[in-house]
Amino acid sequence: MARVSHLVRRGAAYSARIRVPLDLVEIIGKKELVKALGTNDEAEAKRRLWAVIDGWQRDFDDLRTRRALTDADREHAVWDHYTGALDRDDQARGALPGEAEIAEERAKVIEALHEQDVSGLDKLALLSASAELQIAMKAGDLDAKARKAKLAEIRKHLSKGETALIADEVDDYLHRNRLMVQRGTPDWISLARHMMRAEIETLQRTMERDEGDFGGVPRDPLVKPASGPRRERAKPGESIMEVFEVFARENPRGVAKDRVDQCRRDVRTFVELVGAGFPIAKIGKAEVRDWKQLLVKYPVKATEMKAFDGMTIQQIVKANERVGKPVIADRTVNRYLSSLSAFLSWAVNNGYLDRNPVDGLMLKKEAKAPTLPFKPDQMQALFNSPWFAGCKSADEWRNVAKSGPVLIRDHRFWVPLIMLFSGARPGEIGQLAVTDVRQEHGHWIMHITTEGDQTEQGKSVKTEGSMRVVPVHPELIRLGFLRYHAQRVKEGGVPLFPGAVRNSRGQMMADVSREFGRYMTRIGMKAGRGLSLYSFRHGAADALRRAGYLDNQFGFILGHTEASMTGRYGIMPQGMLEQRVELVSAIAYPGLNLDHLVT
Repeated sequence: MARVSHLVRRGAAYSARIRVPLDLVEIIGKKELVKALGTNDEAEAKRRLWAVIDGWQRDFDDLRTRRALTDADREHAVWDHYTGALDRDDQARGALPGEAEIAEERAKVIEALHEQDVSGLDKLALLSASAELQIAMKAGDLDAKARKAKLAEIRKHLSKGETALIADEVDDYLHRNRLMVQRGTPDWISLARHMMRAEIETLQRTMERDEGDFGGVPRDPLVKPASGPRRERAKPGESIMEVFEVFARENPRGVAKDRVDQCRRDVRTFVELVGAGFPIAKIGKAEVRDWKQLLVKYPVKATEMKAFDGMTIQQIVKANERVGKPVIADRTVNRYLSSLSAFLSWAVNNGYLDRNPVDGLMLKKEAKAPTLPFKPDQMQALFNSPWFAGCKSADEWRNVAKSGPVLIRDHRFWVPLIMLFSGARPGEIGQLAVTDVRQEHGHWIMHITTEGDQTEQGKSVKTEGSMRVVPVHPELIRLGFLRYHAQRVKEGGVPLFPGAVRNSRGQMMADVSREFGRYMTRIGMKAGRGLSLYSFRHGAADALRRAGYLDNQFGFILGHTEASMTGRYGIMPQGMLEQRVELVSAIAYPGLNLDHLVT
């Protein structure tokens, strides 16, 4: 069998081995991890290997999320330090000799002096015993004086911003709780000052106890029981991202792959806050609230900026207080929250949670400028512009807005026209395979589907109900769409539009959508929001309304419907197809003349 990375043989048995990432060596204390797999059989070792490797990787991810402290981390550190010190004070007081014990020891020393013939050596032993008795008698007073001196000193250090008196305790707490915060960083200094205030409260309680008052409570508002959860380790299969992958595979609403990917990225920023090993069952309002408070301060395109490279969401927000980059809009914050809410709603239905903690935490929605259809004069001007009628260069977006002899006749030409005469989404059109355009019952159709021939770019639809059959509009045929299709058949290859690609987020036609908006600004057709590539889709809906159809009569043409086997396989009775042909043919734009585009 082929050798596998991370699998090593030691003698007759197999072990898993992994190098510890350099940034984690100090906290883990090792450069390499090795674990026996408990078998001599290579095939069985391979089966057991990946669970071990996955567990280590989860540990690494969890440790990396511990580079920044959460409010809950500080709360627990403060309260643990306060209560732990008081517990130690209880133990110390319990170990002090009481009056009866001191009296008994005193009696023994006196008896020895009176009844024994004490030699020189015995006298030394007796003097030592007497000295220990004196120390025991004064132990309480000495301890009280030491605590009083420490209180005065720690108050002085706190006022001057010094942390030497608490540094060892801070480092010990961080190490025991596997928090990767380096001494001297803002997070470390903040925690040190918090714990110094807890130490002051502790010393004050001990002095009250010296006077017999054991009912004292902290007066410093910072020293209080922690309200946030401790960082916990999920059981295998119960961490947030592990459960998310189950959700993504199930995809209960049948949403497009790029939306699932976006949701995954959004949820990962939440995981950065709570930790990779945080159990999904422990997610509550407090965690979501803390995340939202960070999101409203989160910079635009933070992950693409070198200034924030390698930082967690907490560190990015903190760093941006100095950098001053603009933050994301409220609607983007709500997109993050919606992604988490969709996932956690599914988690509730599947028994991982009792309730969705995102409920009620969305920000108030902004008044959003609606997407507008083109007016007749705007549409005519657009189709007479260089993008459609002839530009200086098709290779550079900036030259597409300049008139010239170059005719664009690839996806950039056809997708807007197909949207205008079908209402389809740009991504649905851009991903069409050559075989998705075909004749059924004597009519040319476009089959918008995730099935059939697969292109390199892959296929996706917004929901399963978006899979549908849309007849090719007569105007598209007049403009030469079928001639274009025939040419693609002759050239060979799966995609109908080879130039249509997905961006790094998996979004089809994102570049065209972006550049189309910029193009309209360049030619003076757009100022602000409202007009976009989707204006063609809205125009088709308005055209159907003008033809006398109600929204619920043509929603299925636009992909607003429940999933059906017809939509999936693209096969339908002739009568049903005839009805769709009649519906699509009703899309018309009075006064629009596209004769100059006929090829």
